[in-house]
Amino acid sequence: MTPFLPGSLLRGVRASESRSIIHDPALRTPNTFTLTSSAFLDGGRIPRRHAGTGVGDNVSPALSWHGAPRDTVAYLLIVEDTDVPLPRPLIHSLTILDLPREALVEGALARDAHDIHSVPAGFGRRGYAGPRPLPGHGEHRYGFHLFALDAALDPTCLPDSRRALLRQVSGHVGAAAHLYGVASHEDFTPRNIDDRGGPNRG
Repeated sequence: MTPFLPGSLLRGVRASESRSIIHDPALRTPNTFTLTSSAFLDGGRIPRRHAGTGVGDNVSPALSWHGAPRDTVAYLLIVEDTDVPLPRPLIHSLTILDLPREALVEGALARDAHDIHSVPAGFGRRGYAGPRPLPGHGEHRYGFHLFALDAALDPTCLPDSRRALLRQVSGHVGAAAHLYGVASHEDFTPRNIDDRGGPNRG
């Protein structure tokens, strides 16, 4: 007997990329740079290690970038699910990177990390929250969006909400970089996972 998959009832309900946070006026910029990950290619499948608690290890992937404007002094990293069955995409992570850098090691977005500032994201979560699509809902697209800022946020008045964050960065976004990965709940079921934690291609 085929198990009931609650997401199958909502398979046609998706927030859509058109409502992504990247279209917010505070984040708009014509300038771009390049964001990559050693864990998956742009448009590739996100490994189980980086999937959310309950289906994976919830470890943030390593990220690296180049080509940001020379006057960049901080970054804003947003992780977003544009296929969630909600009125708008679900923000998984909102992170401010204060120090100039061109990479994040694996696991750097942990909630207790000392060199980043996590703003409450969807459902009030802080830190990294990996992909966790509903069973039966099909493939979800996850965007890793990195914005180069030409001004550091005031450490005495760091934002505690998405709206406050967008107000603070408005007018300071010099360029944006985007990396997309895909995942479905079925990618992380035992029969689809090999011993290395990746999708079983056999």
